[in-house]
Amino acid sequence: MGDDSEWMKLPIDQKCEHKIWKARLNGYEEALKLFQKIEDEKSPEWGKYLGLIKKFVTDSNAVAQLKGLEAALAFIENAHVAGKTTGEVVSGVVSKVFNQPKARAKELGTDICLTYIEIEKAEIVQDELIKGLDNKNPKIVVACVETLRKALCEFGSKIITLKPVVKVLPKLFESREKAVRDEAKLLAVEIYRWIRDALRTPLQNINSVQLKELEEEWVKLPPAAPKQTRFLRSQQDLKAKFEQQQAAGGDEADGDDDDEVEAAPVDPYELLEAVEILSKLPKDFYEKIEAKKWQERKEVLEAVEALTKNPKLESGDYGDLARALKKVIGKDANVMLVAMAAKCLAGLATGLRKKFGTYAGHVVPTILEKFKEKKPQVVQALQEAIDAVFLTTTLQNISEDVLAVMDNKNPSIKQQASLFLARSFRHCTPSTLPKSVLKPFCAAFLKQVNDSAPEVRDAAFEALGTAMKVVGEKAVNPFLADVDKLKLDKIKECADKVELVGKKGGESCSCKGIIGSFVKSVIFRQSKLICSILYEQAAGPPKKGKPASAPSAKSKKASDTKETVETELSPEVCEEKAAAVLPASCMQLLDSGNWKERLASMEEFQRAVEQMDKSEMPCQALVKMLAKKPGWKETNFQVMQMKLHIVGLIAQKGSFSKTSALVVLDGLVDKIGDVKCGSNAKEALTAIGEACSLPWTAEQVVSMAFTQKNPKNQAETLNWLANAMKEFGFAGINVKAFINNVKTALGATNPAVRTSAITLLGVMYLYMGAPLRMFFEDEKPALLSQIDAEFEKMQGQSPPAPIRGTKKAGAEEEGDAAAEEEEVDGGAGDIMDLLPRTDISDKITSDMVSKISDKNWKIRKEGLDEVAAVISEAKFIQANIGELPMALKGRLNDSNKLLVQQALNILQQIATAMGPSLKQHVKNLGIPVITVLGDSKSNVRAAALSTLNAWVEQTGMKEWLEGEDLSEELKKENPFLRQEILGWLAEKLPTLRTVPADLMLCVPHLYACLEDRSGDVRKKAQDALPTFMMHLGYEKMSKATSKLKPASKDQVVGMLEKARAVMPAKPEAPAKAAASKPPASSTPAAKPASGLCTFPLTTANMTTTSWLGVVGKKPPVKAGAKDEEDKSGPIFILVPNGKEQRIKEEKALKILKWNFITPRDEYVEQLKTQMSTCLPKWLQDELFHFDFQRHVKAIGAMIEHMEAECEAVIGCLDLILKWFTLRFFDTNTSVLMKALEFLKLLFTMLSRKNYQLNDYEASSFIPYLILKVGESKDVVRKDVRAILTMLCKVYAASKVFPFLMEGTKSKNSKQRCECLEELGCLIENFGMNVCQPTPAKALKEIAVHIGDRDTTVRNAALNTVVAAYNACGDQVFKLIGNLSEKEMSMLEERIKRSAKKTPAASAKPERPQREQPTNPNSTFLRKPAQEEVPNKLSQARAQNAHLEQSAPSIPKEFQLDLEVFENNHTCASDIPDLVQHKLDEVLEPVMIPERKMRSVSPHFDDIHNSSASTINFVISQVASGDINTSIQALAQIDEVLRQADKAEAMSGHIDQFLIATFMQLRLIYNTHMADDRLDKKDIFKLYSCIIGNMLSLFSMESLAREASMGVLKDLMHGLITLMLDTRVEDIEDGQQLIRSVNLLVVRVLEKSDQTNILSALLVLLQDSLISTAGSPMFSELVMKCLWRMIRFLPQTINSINLDRILLDVHNFMKVFPKEKLKQLKSDVPHRTLKTLLHTLCRLTGAKILDHMSMIENRNESELEAHLRRVVKHSANLSGLKSDKSTEKGALRSDDKVIKAKVSDILSEIFKKIGSKENTKEGLTELYEYKQKYSDADLEPFLRNTSQFFQSYVERGLRMIESEREGKGRIQTSTGDSNGEDLNAAAYYERLKILRQRRGLENSTPEEDRPPLSSLRPSVASSTDMLHSKLSQLKESREHFQQEQSHTHSPTRSSSPASNLDDLKKRLERIKSNRQ
Repeated sequence: MGDDSEWMKLPIDQKCEHKIWKARLNGYEEALKLFQKIEDEKSPEWGKYLGLIKKFVTDSNAVAQLKGLEAALAFIENAHVAGKTTGEVVSGVVSKVFNQPKARAKELGTDICLTYIEIEKAEIVQDELIKGLDNKNPKIVVACVETLRKALCEFGSKIITLKPVVKVLPKLFESREKAVRDEAKLLAVEIYRWIRDALRTPLQNINSVQLKELEEEWVKLPPAAPKQTRFLRSQQDLKAKFEQQQAAGGDEADGDDDDEVEAAPVDPYELLEAVEILSKLPKDFYEKIEAKKWQERKEVLEAVEALTKNPKLESGDYGDLARALKKVIGKDANVMLVAMAAKCLAGLATGLRKKFGTYAGHVVPTILEKFKEKKPQVVQALQEAIDAVFLTTTLQNISEDVLAVMDNKNPSIKQQASLFLARSFRHCTPSTLPKSVLKPFCAAFLKQVNDSAPEVRDAAFEALGTAMKVVGEKAVNPFLADVDKLKLDKIKECADKVELVGKKGGESCSCKGIIGSFVKSVIFRQSKLICSILYEQAAGPPKKGKPASAPSAKSKKASDTKETVETELSPEVCEEKAAAVLPASCMQLLDSGNWKERLASMEEFQRAVEQMDKSEMPCQALVKMLAKKPGWKETNFQVMQMKLHIVGLIAQKGSFSKTSALVVLDGLVDKIGDVKCGSNAKEALTAIGEACSLPWTAEQVVSMAFTQKNPKNQAETLNWLANAMKEFGFAGINVKAFINNVKTALGATNPAVRTSAITLLGVMYLYMGAPLRMFFEDEKPALLSQIDAEFEKMQGQSPPAPIRGTKKAGAEEEGDAAAEEEEVDGGAGDIMDLLPRTDISDKITSDMVSKISDKNWKIRKEGLDEVAAVISEAKFIQANIGELPMALKGRLNDSNKLLVQQALNILQQIATAMGPSLKQHVKNLGIPVITVLGDSKSNVRAAALSTLNAWVEQTGMKEWLEGEDLSEELKKENPFLRQEILGWLAEKLPTLRTVPADLMLCVPHLYACLEDRSGDVRKKAQDALPTFMMHLGYEKMSKATSKLKPASKDQVVGMLEKARAVMPAKPEAPAKAAASKPPASSTPAAKPASGLCTFPLTTANMTTTSWLGVVGKKPPVKAGAKDEEDKSGPIFILVPNGKEQRIKEEKALKILKWNFITPRDEYVEQLKTQMSTCLPKWLQDELFHFDFQRHVKAIGAMIEHMEAECEAVIGCLDLILKWFTLRFFDTNTSVLMKALEFLKLLFTMLSRKNYQLNDYEASSFIPYLILKVGESKDVVRKDVRAILTMLCKVYAASKVFPFLMEGTKSKNSKQRCECLEELGCLIENFGMNVCQPTPAKALKEIAVHIGDRDTTVRNAALNTVVAAYNACGDQVFKLIGNLSEKEMSMLEERIKRSAKKTPAASAKPERPQREQPTNPNSTFLRKPAQEEVPNKLSQARAQNAHLEQSAPSIPKEFQLDLEVFENNHTCASDIPDLVQHKLDEVLEPVMIPERKMRSVSPHFDDIHNSSASTINFVISQVASGDINTSIQALAQIDEVLRQADKAEAMSGHIDQFLIATFMQLRLIYNTHMADDRLDKKDIFKLYSCIIGNMLSLFSMESLAREASMGVLKDLMHGLITLMLDTRVEDIEDGQQLIRSVNLLVVRVLEKSDQTNILSALLVLLQDSLISTAGSPMFSELVMKCLWRMIRFLPQTINSINLDRILLDVHNFMKVFPKEKLKQLKSDVPHRTLKTLLHTLCRLTGAKILDHMSMIENRNESELEAHLRRVVKHSANLSGLKSDKSTEKGALRSDDKVIKAKVSDILSEIFKKIGSKENTKEGLTELYEYKQKYSDADLEPFLRNTSQFFQSYVERGLRMIESEREGKGRIQTSTGDSNGEDLNAAAYYERLKILRQRRGLENSTPEEDRPPLSSLRPSVASSTDMLHSKLSQLKESREHFQQEQSHTHSPTRSSSPASNLDDLKKRLERIKSNRQ
């Protein structure tokens, strides 16, 4: 008992977990009571038990478990949180309860499962029960099956998903346990109750005995549909309804159960598992299907047939298989194989269903053609195939193919095509068989009805009968106007026999249909009136949007008449009939010779006609009487006028037929140009037009006029037609019929005819719009411009309402439903159908198709180019484009994105060219375009979207939304794809009036997108939600959430509620009488809130984005007079201290801070509340209305009141700006443009009032304005930039700066670019002080964008840094921090270019610092203000500017840039007195304008003066960004290099020249080659100049040897990169160029200083191996160069500085030790290095070890060890002993050999000295020889020469010696640093240059300055020299400009002006001269 007392005290939840079973039992009992007591389902008490419920049901003690189960059941029934436990509890029930022997336990377990289903957890329960079916314990399996059966029985097939259950059924029937099999049988019977025959297919393979038993059970089931008896918690309304029905006595209300109506029969296909067959095809299928032996072909076809028998196939790419089968059907001679292939196709189509639609268009034409076969089994197979294919596509898609064979010569084909259509029609409904599709088919059938072959006639009757049964007689009859009664009866007889497929509502419904059609046919036979209306409709059905006004009396009459079909009467009959109605005297005098008698006769004729009754008027007889001699040749104009008038009267009053019309038309046309009779003729024609329809009359009249040659008649005919079109409208006009005549008229010589034709085209343009122009694109430009001018006049006008020939309203409305369908498809399509189209299928050759699929992208591109050419040549094409669709589809996923874009462009081209018949290609070509929307590149996505829109424009949306294709695309988890599709749907769905039911398939994926990881996808999904709801309805979409997880469901349901509030209304049917009535003015209350009547609904009307500011859709109240009065007062209300109060509240966090990524509802509500005090209610309603038009209206009102109420505007400025930030999130452009217009006016007003924004206002507005600067539309960006400019007048620029900096971090490249440009403008206008927080930080962030992947962003960043450079000079390089070499070179290039482009200073002498520059290109304002500069200087500036305006502009290079001196205080600050003092005196001479006559470009004419600055200047031009400038400079240098006497002038400038050259090479590689605007020929020319110059230079050894190592390294880098540039090959003669580069590289290797080039190659190899980015080919080419150098080492070893080479090898081995080298992919680098060292050792022996003097720490690399090994090895090999004597002997023998060669070497050297060209080279070689062999005797060689020659040699040697010594000293002094700081030399150079520039040090002449290569033992690259060289170039350019600008001075110095001292001295001289 003690134990008991312990646990008794525990709380309930602890008892339930106790280890003693009694404690647990007690706990369960108490828990049960507690659960039944708790009333609140959301009580926190439930939470305690969440983790315990599984233990309740899995208790190990059977007694406790029973009680636990009861408690668990109570918990599940009552707790809100119970759903969370579903999985674990049901799995516990399955494993631990269903195996219990006690029936009560099992019963409770089942109840628990069913209760979980009731609380919406059916899926989880079902999953757990199906898992239980795999349990080894049969008891558990039986219980699971039983529970599933009960669940299905009670909840029905809607809640229990049958597919997974059906899938496991066959397995249950195979169980060894009888109990399981019996239970499975019961379950199968239950499933059959719900889905009937759909279950037969999945169970067809079970044991036949079992199947028979099932069949017996199934027969016993009652036929009535079963009903759900237990309901989910969310179905309580259905439950109540069900209980009501039960109470009322069961089945009374059956018919009203909406829910049951919706339940469509289950499709057995859905219950099947898809089978993948493509991988199972025979491996050699595609080879064997082409085999010559039919047995082999049969074998593989049998294999495929077996696979295609699977009833459901996995989707995949069946294109190849379909093509192979199509080929067999089309080409195979063996009919048995044709039948087999047809069966395979049928199997594919059946198994794939809609997914086969893509291939339908390819196979249908082939099958139809094959119907020529007579064998019944083949025909049957083909019928099955084509029927199966039809079910996968739509009639529209294949209509062109079927129509093409309808007039085939072979009767079998015609018969089978008609029978196929008859069978197909049975599957159609009136909506899927619209008039537009039916019309061409009916025309074809009517031809066949008269065919000679009876089987063809019968087939046509059957097809027509089926069509009549489907769409009703009323829709078909207009097409049967000319069919006689016998045939009509036959068609109706066929219609009565037809039984349609899948008619809902079983027999009763089809009965209704039969009775209905019978009644209709009776009415039809009895009533002529209805018949006439139908015929009228056939004569000219009203087309879209051509409004009909209320019919006048005349038109009423006309509409009553039936278009009379009349046979032609003989003259005798005519006379008889006429005599009966005309007076005898009239008849006698008709052909009298006296005109007066004829006139009298005509008057009587007229009176008689006027009095005649319509029914008794014999029209044909009367007009034939009028045509009686003299007829239309009447010479008297009065008689003729009467005659014509009578014709008009007869046409108006009688039943005037086309037969009668043909009698008179010729005569009327003949008189239409007559001055006196013309007007009567026109009236008569109009009357005939009304009687016989204008389309027919016009066609006849125009063709008659143009068979005559009378230009007057032609012109007047066209004038009449133009007028008639306006009166009758354009309905039914067959443009094609007379377009050729109009073209003839346009080419007429008579100007009146041309003018009339152009006027007619203008009228036609009113109705047809732009497509009309397409007919005339081939006309001459002059004529085309006249046509365009006429069209221009008509633009914006709407066609007038027709006043003649209109139909009765009743007739119009009758066909409304059908017309509606026609309108959807028709419209522009009608006109597009008229265009003459070319069949290009024969031009799409197999060769072209194979090219498009080639492995090589260039050939693929070639194929695409050919296709584009074919299409553009054809202009308009037919739908048949052969094999092209499959080929293009392949290119849409091409790895080369350029080809993808090209394919998209072609598809766009096809859309325009093919027009509406494009529909049939939607599935196979359109859907793949949607897939491209998932591409990661934005430009590819944009191209895909524009292609998609181009297609939709032609096809409409229906085809795209049908089937599963779109939902399959949306299913893919690609964020780009999803956001693009949803954005596109959100734009398109609101414009549709109806959508296919398949749109519902997209909803689950739409919900998934609402919770997508990507914010963009979520946003787009939210935007699309209301547009889906608009078509599918809230209920359907809400129901679709039932399959979501609970958390997701709550979230989605919330979003649905919001979307419901903003759901747009469906667009109304196009108003029939819109033009004749003012729009809906009579019923303002009926107008929907969004103003849909007035504005056609497009996405523009629907700002769905986040559904801003929407309160719901209420019908608007009638606007009374009171409202009008309210609007008259002020609209901005001044609330004292309102703004200050709001600022306080925001600071105190009482209200939300205005800061969001997209505005949420709470922000909108808060703003609305705040605005309520500042604005009147009507304006507030407008501002927060859903309709964008109201926003536009509200902004308009605000603009009107702004000026008058500016104080109040400023008072609520913060709120106004906040409201406009909301508008920035709208998608509607018109609102945005209006908003920007207001903001521009607002900031202008604020600026005028000198108002300054406070930080609160700025921070809640500027960030959102900056978002819009990245807008894709230029016009928006332009306005936003303008506002930002104005903003700086009302808010400190330094405060705007940080906002813009934040904007540069955007993902939108346009936004980054525009923000950077704006920053540049700020720096330009306000100096560096504007940069926040500090210039250094700001510029570092800006400089980061120089490496951006977007070109425009890079350019903007470069321009901004250049602006900073112009403001603070070289200091900018410190501020921007470290940039990569590439970025730095781009920046330097841009700075150099901007220096050139900067125009002369602005003429304003003093401009305040804050002022905006009027000219955006005007010189940047520098940081120091102008007033610091002495006044005299400012005056000079002003005068100078004036002079420059009047003088022709001269490029900046050739002017003395005073601004550089004036503004560059930053650098001059340390010596202010000197600079200030000197600059004052610079002024006087500058004003003298003679300098403008100087030549633009310097030349080397004065080369003998060796003017260093001239050479420097020309070299600086070589690196110019302008191709022509660079080519000119290169040409000048080339001129010099080619003349031996002048070439020496280049000495000392070689490095400088080479640097400029490889800078240019880099510029071409990075910039010019990528620029499509540049002509590649120019680039080729530039390359040629560079290579030519280099070849000239490197053929002169003396100059070539001056190139330093670093420069050579970069030069080789540039040349090798050029050789590897694939783009060069694409240039014409590119191969030739690469060969020249090859030659140049060889020349460089031979002629350069051998030490420098070898060293350069080693360093280059090291760099290329380190860099992973480079091409492996690069390293290979460097190594090839090294091998070449190694090969020539024996000849060059004496001229190589081995110490330096070994130092480079040491550095290389430091970076790449032996192990690391071996790890490289290739062993060539390792071999190269070994070979180099081995060759050096071989050539120098042990001495090599003495050449390691430059290596500081030899242990850092393995070099020494390696060398010792090699030396030792080679010593061993040569068998030398190590004692000294041998060594000496060896040396002596060496010496002997050398001495033997001495004479040869020396004589060679002296030859060189003696030659003119190589004298310097010879002296150098002689000097080096003497150094090496100091004891060499030169006496024998000098003995025979002249004294002059000897002294010349001595002098030369002395000069070389002194030069070498000088270099040596510098080398040793700098060499001490041992390369610790490699850049020291470069910095030293730069420092010297800067000091010279400031006049602190005299410059050494360029020639004497030692080359940098000698200053540093190991130079890594010339890049560190670059700054120094650039500075030199800049300096030399300045000096050159100074020289040019002082040419007027009489004492021009001939010495080079190389520093500022020279300039000062010169100015001193000028001054003294002046005095």
